Amino acid sequence: MRDDTSGEFPTLARLGEFAVIDRLVRGRRQPDAVLLGPGDDAALVTAGDGRTLVSTDVLVQDRHFRLDWSTPRDVGRKAIAQNAADIEAMGGRATAFVVGFAAPGDTPAAQVDALVDGMWDEAGRIGAGIAGGDLVSAPQWVLSVTVLGDLEGRAPVLRSGARPGSVVAVAGELGRSAAGYSLWEKGIEGFEELRRGHLVPEPPYGQGAVAAAAGAQAMIDVSDGLIADLRHVAEASGVGIDLSTAPLAAGRDALAAAGHVVGEDPLAWVLGGGEDHALAACFAGPAPTGWRVIGRVLDGPARVLVDGAEWSGYAGWQSY
Repeated sequence: MRDDTSGEFPTLARLGEFAVIDRLVRGRRQPDAVLLGPGDDAALVTAGDGRTLVSTDVLVQDRHFRLDWSTPRDVGRKAIAQNAADIEAMGGRATAFVVGFAAPGDTPAAQVDALVDGMWDEAGRIGAGIAGGDLVSAPQWVLSVTVLGDLEGRAPVLRSGARPGSVVAVAGELGRSAAGYSLWEKGIEGFEELRRGHLVPEPPYGQGAVAAAAGAQAMIDVSDGLIADLRHVAEASGVGIDLSTAPLAAGRDALAAAGHVVGEDPLAWVLGGGEDHALAACFAGPAPTGWRVIGRVLDGPARVLVDGAEWSGYAGWQSY
């Protein structure tokens, strides 16, 4: 879109804050949960059962995404997906998002249009909306996304409920984002599904509620890595967890060709790679449809084993 007064493509600085915000919210249809969207001092969002789940993630350019790899639309989808996964991990359903966005003044407005289109695309997959946000100038792109969620009458599934004798199961993919990252970093073409999987995660939407209804004792979003995140469950529950590589073999084998090309162990991607936003949960009985059993819960100490032994490889992401 060109600026009709100058013949140039508009930037955030040229348009100004309020004109940019108007472009981002005009014509958007909110879901029923958002009673009042952007345009007032605060949004108004309903909580079906009187309780609201809340979670926040921050994404920083060149730390969590790269604009030479991702399109702005990809970044928007990723920002929403990773936040929605946190609500899924509590057994809830995301209903609304609030987005803080910082960017340089010379950012083309069309890039921000695409970013927000991606956010709405992903939010629409789960029937949620963008209820509001803020815009500010900064040297690079930064997104702070807060998600609100509804438990729909269910009890929240915490990290602290796992009990010895239960099974550990997972819904969603493992290791694909880590494989994709290695391919991007090394400049290796091909493997488009894996490369794409790093840019835009695909959480198993709806499986959090399925797990909660099936009596999940504990659950977590696999954002940092399977071992790293299950350690949080083990520590919160005061139990041990033993993972079996046999049921993880299919995922490992699907990544084997990429692992050969980049010279990395695909099992390490499955066990330690993050950002797939799969869900891991513990069940006293059989795992529900859509989940595959990958391990069992043991009496303490709080640790995660692999085939009964300590894992010496990469276990997951840490910010510091």
